[in-house]
Amino acid sequence: MPDLPLETSNIIFELRNVTHQFGSLAAVRDVTLQIRAGERVALVGPSGAGKSTLISLLNGTLSPSQGEVWVLGQHLARLSPRGLRHVQRQIGTIYQQFHLVNNLRVIHNVNAGHLGRWTFLKGVISLAWPLDVDTAAKALAQVGIPEKIYERTDRLSGGQQQRVAIARVLVQQPQAILADEPVSSLDPERSREIMSLLRDLSQTTGKTLVVSLHDIDLARSHCDRIVGLREGQVVFDRPADEVNETFIRALYKITA
Repeated sequence: MPDLPLETSNIIFELRNVTHQFGSLAAVRDVTLQIRAGERVALVGPSGAGKSTLISLLNGTLSPSQGEVWVLGQHLARLSPRGLRHVQRQIGTIYQQFHLVNNLRVIHNVNAGHLGRWTFLKGVISLAWPLDVDTAAKALAQVGIPEKIYERTDRLSGGQQQRVAIARVLVQQPQAILADEPVSSLDPERSREIMSLLRDLSQTTGKTLVVSLHDIDLARSHCDRIVGLREGQVVFDRPADEVNETFIRALYKITA
């Protein structure tokens, strides 16, 4: 990766006048945004605001219809497939649906975080004889469930499965973590636990965290910056402690 100018060297994600359309529907419209190293940014807004689309643009699984997406100093549209995969390996993504293989043991799901680096043969061998067990055990300890390493994944609770998904990302060793509605399927107590875990991991490792949320209180208590989206556009981009009820009412079009 080429050296970046000093003033931009800590920018992890940058969108420049980005629009993404699904047919005639613009899910994201003319968004310009910068996210720097170590920031914890919440994307909030009503359903259909473009939060998940924005996450997919940031990790390179979607390409913009217009504008430019830059990640770790790289313009994604100019990268070869191999170059894009190299950048994507440095971005860990956690999904609402967990994306785990339920009939496999936890260690195999955690070890999936290695697949961008492992050869196909090594991945197949690890399904029979788990490799890098110490790395998986350390990641599971970080998320608070080291004792589940050989448990079948489908025997875990929803909160425990989300912790497995986070451990998989930790094994990947990314520079940034994207979390797309990571707590929407969990009860309030488990939601707070998972958000506290993500916040603490970001604080202790210095990893950038971008998380889409419906719960404004969780966004304000666990992130240091909040971006409000409605109909694919940025309504506000403020420090979390400045996002008051006036901003929230405007975002959700709540009338008194």
